Amino acid sequence: MTDAALSEPPTEAAVFVQSRKLAALAGVRHAFFTRQGGVSTGLYASLNGGLGSNDDPDAVQENRRRMTAALGLSAGRLAVPWQVHSAEATIAAAPWARHEAPHVDAVATATPGLAVAVTVADCGPILFADPKSGVVAAAHAGWKGAIGGVLEATLVRMEELGARRKDVTAALGPCIRQPSYEVGPEFAARFTAGDPGNARFFVPSGKPGHALFDLGGFVVARLEAAGVGEVDDLGLDTYADEARFFSFRRATHRAEPDYGRLIAAITLA
Repeated sequence: MTDAALSEPPTEAAVFVQSRKLAALAGVRHAFFTRQGGVSTGLYASLNGGLGSNDDPDAVQENRRRMTAALGLSAGRLAVPWQVHSAEATIAAAPWARHEAPHVDAVATATPGLAVAVTVADCGPILFADPKSGVVAAAHAGWKGAIGGVLEATLVRMEELGARRKDVTAALGPCIRQPSYEVGPEFAARFTAGDPGNARFFVPSGKPGHALFDLGGFVVARLEAAGVGEVDDLGLDTYADEARFFSFRRATHRAEPDYGRLIAAITLA
């Protein structure tokens, strides 16, 4: 695990954290955006990137404009899929209209100046880059996508564009972490039924019969097993860090009616 580098752009600019390993790659720009630096208010304060939320769509579009500006891109150069917790990935060569967004959970591109991105609010955002081949990708991995194979599907799409796994650097951004992720016995059983070795990603919680799940550790293990050359994990907990991150589970525990979404994006410069 490496330290996360927090970038603090000028006032009224989107704030983000970065992977040091991705940041060291020439010709690649990326950001795991926080909830800071936007125009949304209330539950969505302030950098809500989720058009699927009940936030003012104009506010979300302004927030996304600030995000693309932080990446050095013009407004609209952001390809975000309609996420469905699947193991499906696609390739993008240009942005799409919201009603045309593919129902997938990962996007790869070899098009410079186009940012591929995913939205999260506890699930794992993973950004991929092969600078040698000029291919980048973004994936959304909750437990369903992670166990279903979304990470491996993303790498297949990257390979179709010319990437090689050994040259890929992948970084896991802010997501819910083990101390915050209590699950029931049926949840753990799903993981150990297919692979008893997955028991290592669970530790007992304070509630009888329940456990704490290490989503981050599971994602990193899948990436390493898939042959990714470099893997970075920022180690940041969306649930525990309310000042910087939205969290679906935190909102649920508080019986809040909705929640904001974080965006993770990457582009070829």
